[in-house]
Formats: sequence, structure tokens, C-alpha cells
Amino acid sequence: MSSNTDVSLSSYDEDQGSKLIRKAREAPFVPVGMAGFAAIVAYGLYKLKSRGNTKMSIHLIHMRVAAQGFVVGAMTVGMAYSMYREYWAKPKP
Repeated sequence: MSSNTDVSLSSYDEDQGSKLIRKAREAPFVPVGMAGFAAIVAYGLYKLKSRGNTKMSIHLIHMRVAAQGFVVGAMTVGMAYSMYREYWAKPKP
């Protein structure tokens, strides 16, 4: 068995904060989707007290659908932005 000692450990030298910042620059709509998901969940928990006569399961389903819709929308916009940057806004050589 041969061991490979030439492995680059540059990716392991990053701390969590710098890795999150680097990933956010590569895909800027991922943090937007995460923040929107958290905001919708927080709003749903806040509105849980004043849901009226709506069943708990219906309220939770509505909040889940809203949160998932926001995340899917952010992913779609992010993919469109990435495609624009890669194919249309790319400088001509």
C-alpha cells in the first residue's frame, strides 16, 4: 500500500467564517434562501398563537410550503444569475 503524502490541506486551513464568506461569494442566493427560510419559520412560530380556529396541522403545512417555496425561488434566481454570469456576461476573449 502506498500512501499519498502530497495531499494539499489548503481547504482544511479555512475556519468556518471564511468558508461561509467564500461560499456566499460563489453562490450569493444560498444565504438569501437560508435567511428567508429562517424568517418564514420565525413568522410562523410568532403567528402560531393567533391562528384562530385553524388546525395546527394546516398551519404547519402552510408554513412549510411557504418556506420551501422561498428556498426554491431563491435557488431558481441563483441558477439564473449563475447562468447569466457564465454565458452572457462573460467577457469575449
